[in-house]
Amino acid sequence: MPHAKTPVGVLGATGVVGQRLLSLLEAHPWFEPVWLAASDRSRGAIYGEAVRWHLASPLPAAAAGMELQPAAPEGCPARLVFSALDSGPAAELEPRFAAAGHLVISNASALRMRPDVPLLIPEVNPEHLALLRQQREYAQRGGVVTNPNCSTVGLAMALAPLERAFGVEQVFVTTLQAISGAGYPGVASLDILANVVPYIAGEEEKLETESGKILGTLQSQGGVVPANIAISAQCNRVPVLEGHTEAVAVKLRRHAPLAEVRDALARFRGRPQELKLPTAPASPLRIAGGADRPQPRRDVEAGGGMTVTVGRLRPCRLLDYKFVVLSHNTLRGAAGAALLNAELIHAEGW
Repeated sequence: MPHAKTPVGVLGATGVVGQRLLSLLEAHPWFEPVWLAASDRSRGAIYGEAVRWHLASPLPAAAAGMELQPAAPEGCPARLVFSALDSGPAAELEPRFAAAGHLVISNASALRMRPDVPLLIPEVNPEHLALLRQQREYAQRGGVVTNPNCSTVGLAMALAPLERAFGVEQVFVTTLQAISGAGYPGVASLDILANVVPYIAGEEEKLETESGKILGTLQSQGGVVPANIAISAQCNRVPVLEGHTEAVAVKLRRHAPLAEVRDALARFRGRPQELKLPTAPASPLRIAGGADRPQPRRDVEAGGGMTVTVGRLRPCRLLDYKFVVLSHNTLRGAAGAALLNAELIHAEGW
């Protein structure tokens, strides 16, 4: 890789995902943040004075002294731009940046299901980057690449090796999702303390549709044919800070013994591991030991928060197998996912 770092920008830099991105970028070997943007009420302010820092790690000194810029492509010096915007602003701003020649790596849901936009998990569907060639309305090689919803990431990564080895026909998934997934200020304390909220707006639909696109087949003429997997999801918000837990049951297209299913999960690797990308964990999937694992407090930081942990794999009386998936929702499910996407794009020469 080149010795000089690639300059990058961050849209939505003051939010929780923007903060995670800046924390991950602080000592990144390839990328250097040179441009930060936030809402109109913050532009012109110094980042360290405008942001309410929520992470346990210190606010990066370089970012702290940067002036927040207007969220517009004019004047942005970085061709690679991370978007940590909410869905509404993202729907307007991300196409504007792409049209101005910027390559936008988005965490937002606004453009994920557009047919010509890659919905990317680098270990699962790196070939979907070819969809960038279909984004013909963007000049100067601009474009948009998205990462999935934070609950979709763990499910899709656990299903990918099973779909490849045996085929997956049906999935039932119930999620127990951390409060950090709601952003800040998130869920009111009187609603979530000692409670479970059995509804998260739009979440079940994202799980049921995004997974099919991620696991789908890229066509030679462009576009993705979604995987033929029927997914039924129920999503719950629980009083956990970090880590989405998912109870999953699957019906395989080809019956396989338990040992083969376990082996397929344990051996799963992808392009980031081949390329040794800086943010890629050595093992994207980890099989947890013990009948009571995985647990957010004990397992969510596996692989620096980028490894998805699978446990309690066992036969299911209704389908074939059931298991529990745990993923770090603000790292593997958000900021880390966007950064890994950018590393793959950079390493593959896009």
